[in-house]
Amino acid sequence: MELFYSDADLAFRDEVRSYLDDALPEDISGTFFGYGRHSWHQMIRWHKILADKGWVAPNWPEDHGGTGWSPMQQYIFDSEAMMAGAPRLRPFGLKMIGPVLIRFGSEAQKKRFLPRILSADDYWCQGFSEPGAGSDLAALKTRAVWDGDAYVVNGQKTWTTTAQHADWMFTLVRTDPDAERPQQGISMLLIPLDSPGVTVRPIITIDGDHHVNEVFLEDVRVPADLLVGEENRGWTYAKYLLGNERVSIANVGQSKAELALLKRLAANRKRGNVALIDDPVFGMKLADLEADFLAQEVTNLRMLSQVRPGQDVGALSSFLKLRGSEIQQRIQELAMEATGALAAPWREADRPRTDDYGMHGWLNSRAFTIFGGSSEVMKNIVAKQILGF
Repeated sequence: MELFYSDADLAFRDEVRSYLDDALPEDISGTFFGYGRHSWHQMIRWHKILADKGWVAPNWPEDHGGTGWSPMQQYIFDSEAMMAGAPRLRPFGLKMIGPVLIRFGSEAQKKRFLPRILSADDYWCQGFSEPGAGSDLAALKTRAVWDGDAYVVNGQKTWTTTAQHADWMFTLVRTDPDAERPQQGISMLLIPLDSPGVTVRPIITIDGDHHVNEVFLEDVRVPADLLVGEENRGWTYAKYLLGNERVSIANVGQSKAELALLKRLAANRKRGNVALIDDPVFGMKLADLEADFLAQEVTNLRMLSQVRPGQDVGALSSFLKLRGSEIQQRIQELAMEATGALAAPWREADRPRTDDYGMHGWLNSRAFTIFGGSSEVMKNIVAKQILGF
């Protein structure tokens, strides 16, 4: 990929590498297979370090705290940070609700929330999915009824990632149950999670970790100034937000770092008398995966070159999410094959203190092609909006 770098890009890459060498604490760096191997506290610590440098929100406009970097510079920074083993910043504030507020929020909301997202003084989660309304998000049933000077919200959200740490949740609610189309009766609210009537309950996933939660909303009063944009236009804001989420889930930088880790792992493992990386069967799988990843990397660069900060990325985000999540699953599968018996321990107490295990990443990756939009939904969007079927 260095064939695409200009002299200025190479100089910027050297600047980023120098900064990472100096600023990334050794005790929180590390490349692992799968999400979530850095703790929430490590992620917040790295967030604050980047915020002090002014590098925490490269995709935001400069007048709201962005870096002013070119798309190539954003790509270089993300790739170098992941290759250096930096914690992956959670996208909910920086890449999801932050850009929505910049484009659609009121001036008061921007002034109130954006600085605290940048500083990590407020941490956000996403209240979209519900029991019975996941891939078919427009089927959501959480209601918000106007009562005097506030909305009263009742309902349930599920698969709410890191809600146990969150201060706020951006939430889709139904404000007009009689709308002609279900998408037309949805609004977006910002809900403080310390509000009376909010209950967060953990869901322990198949990998044994606490990533996600159920959030119950019972007569929760939400002031009018916490409505994003206009009432009943939440679906428009959600589509914009989901485009940004899907690009984040594609996560080319992390896949690049994990692919490099996989190659190192395969070079140190043997099948018979040869290194696993030289085994023709495993080598063919690895080469095929690397070729598909390079195609994904180029597609990501093409998207970045076409989109300005704050602009809607459109249907290309669905293609990136589709291919990116599949590639990440394939990396985890080959890591399992390469790791062999060492992949078996999945409980925290049993895991070897090394990068050479794959069970946790493999189990965690089963959800990659579901959350943020299932692969089946992504294929329909690509077929309709990109291929014209």
